[in-house]
Amino acid sequence: MFNKVVIFGVGLIGGSFARGLKQAGAVRHVVGIDRSAGSAERALELGIVDEVGTGPEAVADADLVLLATPVAQTGHILASLLPHLGPQTIVTDAGSTKTDVAAAARAALGDRVAQFVPGHPIAGRETNGPDAAIADLYQGKKFVVTPLAENRADDVERVGRAWQACGALVHRLTPEEHDKVFAAVSHLPHLLAYALVDDIANKPHADMLFQYAASGFRDFTRIAGSSPEMWRDISLANQSALLAELEAYMTQLTTLRARLAAGDGAGLEAVYGNAQRARRQWIEAIEAAEAPPPDTAE
Repeated sequence: MFNKVVIFGVGLIGGSFARGLKQAGAVRHVVGIDRSAGSAERALELGIVDEVGTGPEAVADADLVLLATPVAQTGHILASLLPHLGPQTIVTDAGSTKTDVAAAARAALGDRVAQFVPGHPIAGRETNGPDAAIADLYQGKKFVVTPLAENRADDVERVGRAWQACGALVHRLTPEEHDKVFAAVSHLPHLLAYALVDDIANKPHADMLFQYAASGFRDFTRIAGSSPEMWRDISLANQSALLAELEAYMTQLTTLRARLAAGDGAGLEAVYGNAQRARRQWIEAIEAAEAPPPDTAE
């Protein structure tokens, strides 16, 4: 599918993309570029990449370039690529926000913005770096492509096929739709998890609290192990939509507080029950979507 792929950021997301493409036999040569020389060399040592790139000139003859870096770096990286970008090279990204990325691409690439196809793989782990990269990270997971009006249909399709080669299920949203959706179901949960762990850690008896925290606390706060830098950038990049979701959540907490203070057990149970039903339906829908197709062989 691709002769040469260049990946900026060879950690969990970029490294897993490279591993997935390699496992599928969809790429001949992968070049990795990372701001940490140690990470780039580690990716080479692990076989994630075939070559460590030294600068943006590495994209000159690339078929596909993936930016798997914090979203705040998108504009700077794209501007550095522009003088070296071949006319047939497609550039995409894996950022968790899209309206800011689209704006950064237009500002950096100008009349060549058509070569940039924004996207977002909906997968991750709380670990980081090349050692966290796995070939099946995207298997059965969603990849959301958020095309620009300037993109060629063939380029959008090719980006989708790359992620399909890694096992992902391709969905399509506008950048604006994407950011509203993920403010609610991704960005807000991360903010809440960080806030809870920070609150516990700052209490005078934090050691005792952490000593007795068990699986419920671990499951709820798992995502607080993610990169603080990355989530700082995501929170600020999607500030407006995230603030709206945070306000709605604070209203919900105020309602729950009032019911708790009033000893309103029925009111609390109603909220808990609705949440339980909604979560079960969500899990069932995920399991149905990710289930392998039935074996129709005779």
